[in-house]
Formats: sequence, structure tokens, C-alpha cells
Amino acid sequence: MSMSNSLKKLSSCVLIDLDGTLINTDGVVGDILRKYLCKYGKQWDGREALKIVGKTPLEAATTIVEDYGLPCGVDEFNSEFYPLFSAQMDKIKSLPGAKRLIRHLKGHGVPMALASNSSRANIESKISFHEGWKECFSVIIGSDEVSKGKPSPDIFLEAARKLNKDPGECLVIEDSVPGVLAGKAAGATVVAVPSLPKQTHLYTSADEVINSLLDIKPEKWGLPPFQDWIENTLPIDPWHIGGPVIKGFGRGSKVLGIPTANLSTKDYAEELEEHPSGVYFGWAGLATRGVFKMVMSIGWNPYFNNTEKTIEPWLLHDFVEDFYGEELRLIIVGYIRPEANFPSLESLVAKIHEDREVAEKALDLPSYAKFKDDPYLTK
Repeated sequence: MSMSNSLKKLSSCVLIDLDGTLINTDGVVGDILRKYLCKYGKQWDGREALKIVGKTPLEAATTIVEDYGLPCGVDEFNSEFYPLFSAQMDKIKSLPGAKRLIRHLKGHGVPMALASNSSRANIESKISFHEGWKECFSVIIGSDEVSKGKPSPDIFLEAARKLNKDPGECLVIEDSVPGVLAGKAAGATVVAVPSLPKQTHLYTSADEVINSLLDIKPEKWGLPPFQDWIENTLPIDPWHIGGPVIKGFGRGSKVLGIPTANLSTKDYAEELEEHPSGVYFGWAGLATRGVFKMVMSIGWNPYFNNTEKTIEPWLLHDFVEDFYGEELRLIIVGYIRPEANFPSLESLVAKIHEDREVAEKALDLPSYAKFKDDPYLTK
């Protein structure tokens, strides 16, 4: 064991938050609030999201009522909001890497507790739509079962007690600042997975901040490592996007020397929200030109500080002419790394070419190569 690892507290159990950490509750809540606030002539634009993430239901409702100046009380708001929310619970998807993490920890006999600022009944309802999840957790705790919700440590202290573990043996995985503060106050090791973009600077008290659950390394905290990475890539459930190639920022060829075939994000808002920023790879199809290897970035490109999340595929082939307007079909089959910033343009370009090498090599493997023949790519 290295000196750096030996100085870390090793964990023997995991305490995991639910909303924003394992499931994408924020997306459904945003959709409901967008429609709900219209009747009061208000517009939900996400500006209050940071204020309500990780809060108890009562705190979140109070924030919305007060900040939007709604002509109703908190109780009235909740009586109208929660039936709408309950009707949409079956649409709340698990976040990328959540199923994989739960299966991995359960398969290795690592004790797990689900510890959320939602009520116990609300937690039970949400996870009922995710087959097998409830049985994986030895303990489930809601904020209505302790004196105070997060950022108080009560939830995590109670979860550790019910697991018969010292809080110092626990690894907490959280998406919100209140949750991180609660975990640290409990004396646990905390890995933060921020659910809102460009907010990592708020998580300085966490022991580690990662981009998504795809990036968690359990072995860093004394837990069994994943064994599913192949040639520096992580297989993922394939997903498809397509559309006409559009002109992008004009920096791919001119600034980076890397010609990307940009797609409009207008029709893929849900996919952009669902998939973490990072570098992915797969196959690209152009109906009149064929199928090509592809590596792509999803995110804000921190070096250029994009204001919008984008999809920028790089088809790994030397084309003699542009193909703006042609229909491009993509199958994304694997993940390489999280999005990152770079100290210089040269280091960014070098990393992009390294990503290309990783993708080209991986796509020759049978587990990835088989998707080249998917009819979606050329129909």
C-alpha cells in the first residue's frame, strides 16, 4: 500500500444519498415546477435549483414559495406539488453508474444504507420503480426518522448505528452540499458527485469530488475495485443520437486541428441532461459515406468555458470535404474519462489525441466492434 493510501481512512460500509446521487429527481422536479409556476405567471429557469438541492421537502418548498413570491402558503404548495410529483415517480431514471455501483457493492457483501433527506415513505416509493434496489440496502433512513435532516449529521449517524459501524468506517456518497456537510460532521469519509454543473468549487469539504458515479474508484477507500474496465474504457449501455451536421464554434479545425461534426442539442436536451459530461466513443454512420470510428465529448469544455452543454463527435477518418447538412447517426458504446480543464491548448490537444488512440484501439475489440453493423447507423 502506498503512503498516500495508508494515510486515508479505509471504509467498510457505504452510506448513499438517493435524490441526485442515485436517481435523477432534479429533472422531474424541474419539469413539474416549470409547468406549476406558469399558473402564477412565474418561470422556473433553474436559478433556485442550487438552493433546494439536498434540502428537506419542507425547506425546499419554503424556498420556492418565498423566492418566487407565490400567493400561497407552504402547506398549500406541498398539497398541490406532491400529487403531481407522485404521478411522475415512475419516470425518474437512475443516474449513470448507479445500478453498476449498487450491484458491485452488493455482490461483494459491502453493507449499504440509503440515507436521504426525503421522508421514508417517499424513499420507498421512489425505489419501488428500480427493481432489486430495496433488497440491496441493509438500512433505509429518511429525514422524518431523525431529529434533524442534512446538513445535520443525524441521518448518517443513525445509518451507521443501524449498520453497527463506527461513522469513521463509513464512506458517504452525496450530490449536495448539505449532504457533504452532514457526512463530514458525522465523521465519515465523503465522496461528492455534484448534481448541478460547474459547482465543484462549493464542495471543498469533501474528501474527493468526482464528475459522476462512472468515475468512482472504490479501492481508493479500501473497498473492492471494479473489474469491468477494458483497455482503459468502460462499457456502457449503448445509446443513439442523430441529426444533420451543423457548424459548431469554428474552433475544431482552426484552433485544435481536430474537425468535429457537431450536432444540434435542441432535439437532445434529455440525453444531454441524462449523460454526464466526459469523453465517450462509439460508431458514426453517414448514409452515403459509410460507418466510422468515433470519439466525442459531452459537456461545457472547461478550457473554452462553454455556456451550454454540447455534443462534439470526432469521426476518426480523413474526409476530403465537409458534410454539413448530412444526416449523422451515432451509437455511443463506451466511456473513457470525465471532462477536465487543461493548463494550455497544447495539453488539451495532446489529451484529445490520446483519447483518439484509446477509442481506436478499443473499437477493435469484439465487445465494441459488433455495434458497427447496427442498422441504425445507415438507415
